[in-house]
Amino acid sequence: MKLLKLLSLFIFGVLVLNSCRTDKKESETKAQANQTTQTKKPNIILLLADDMGYGELGVYGQEIIKTPFLDDLASKGMRFTDFYAGTAVCSPSRAVLMTGLHTGHVSIRGNKGQFGNKSDRVPLRKSETIIPEMLKSAGYQSAMIGKWHLGVPNDLSTWAKGRGFDYAVQEQWGKNIKGIEIDERIHWVNNNQDSILYEYDKYKCLDEFRTNFALQFLEEKEDDKPFFLYMSYRTPHANEYEVRKNDLYKDKGFPEYDRLYASRVTMLDEQIERLFNTLEQRGELDNTIVIFTSDNGPWTGSHRFKKHLKHSHEFFKSSAGLKGYKRDLYEGGIREPMIVYWKGKIKAGQVTNHPSGFIDIMPTIAEITGAKAPDNIDGISFLPELLNKEQKKHDHLYWEIQEGKSVKGFKQAARKGKWKAVRNANSYKTELYDLEKDIYEITDLSFQYPEIVDEMNIILKTESVKIEHYPYSGGVFKE
Repeated sequence: MKLLKLLSLFIFGVLVLNSCRTDKKESETKAQANQTTQTKKPNIILLLADDMGYGELGVYGQEIIKTPFLDDLASKGMRFTDFYAGTAVCSPSRAVLMTGLHTGHVSIRGNKGQFGNKSDRVPLRKSETIIPEMLKSAGYQSAMIGKWHLGVPNDLSTWAKGRGFDYAVQEQWGKNIKGIEIDERIHWVNNNQDSILYEYDKYKCLDEFRTNFALQFLEEKEDDKPFFLYMSYRTPHANEYEVRKNDLYKDKGFPEYDRLYASRVTMLDEQIERLFNTLEQRGELDNTIVIFTSDNGPWTGSHRFKKHLKHSHEFFKSSAGLKGYKRDLYEGGIREPMIVYWKGKIKAGQVTNHPSGFIDIMPTIAEITGAKAPDNIDGISFLPELLNKEQKKHDHLYWEIQEGKSVKGFKQAARKGKWKAVRNANSYKTELYDLEKDIYEITDLSFQYPEIVDEMNIILKTESVKIEHYPYSGGVFKE
């Protein structure tokens, strides 16, 4: 009996010891996992809308178009009130985003440049380092899906896959190497000639089609590496082959194109939520920083292919009352919605009026990831602002745009503190606005403050570097 008791005590002791060892091992495993999560570099997702105005999200004052997910995301992160696109049209704005150089320094100043008597697309220079190339040294894998707009059709080395992205699905239009016109519905996967045609009858919208590729990238990427995902959407840019069977606002009595326009914005919101849900299911959302913004102000006018489809930026108050729209350097053309979410890092529900823009995204990503940004960029990291630390500010911000051959298409703008200067070159006059008292740029104060105009003109003259293909670069002034 005594022997049996001793044996029982021995077995019990072994079980307790093993249990302690198991608990300790599990605790160590959890601690290691937590440490890995804490030490692993964060994933970066950059979500870019196309032609979305400052007032097209509910959180920025939109009352008709529904964007519940992005509105909720803003409540969980930081919303910027004074954030600016690179400029007021697609290609040069995206060039600023990718390089951290403002439009007086970057190699693309308009959607097309001048080649003698002809206009054509200008690619980014190979000497201009862009975000995925910068992130290579920090061990990141990168993907770009959607609208690239920074290369030329006949040179694959200028496409996204040729500029540092490990995985790229991009639309392309124009003439290819063989002189054949490319259908812009074709999406080229890693420059593969046998790429995929977007058949709009199979999807709710183009952005559903593109989000499918993003989900595929998340499934197939290397799990031991952090990732940078650049989702370049097409919403709400004018599009002739979209949303015919998904009219979400048909009961509102709006004109046809306005209904479809609003539907696309709401469906973009749904696709971003779909992407987030996948990240959450994969356990990757906790270590991911998400940036949402748009490339320039809202589109307005007749559709380029179907002239009966008309839309005004005023219909949904797309610019939130700000003066101007796409191709204008007034606030309505360049001030954009901007939301940043980073769970556990950014305090929920914050709103900042820190003036910043596309030039600042590259250095911010560099500081977050430990990558080295190029020395010559114009941007300043806004990471301190995200983390409620002391933030360095720009002395001034600068924009220019050149559309077409005429001087009429050359525009410049600068902001210095509360002052905003706008110069439409064909008028040879610098307008001046006090954004603290006149955010809608109604009252030109140039005659009242000539000394401020002189100061702003120095910025306009010195920030624009002369460059080929853009004849008015360098500034246009009559002394």
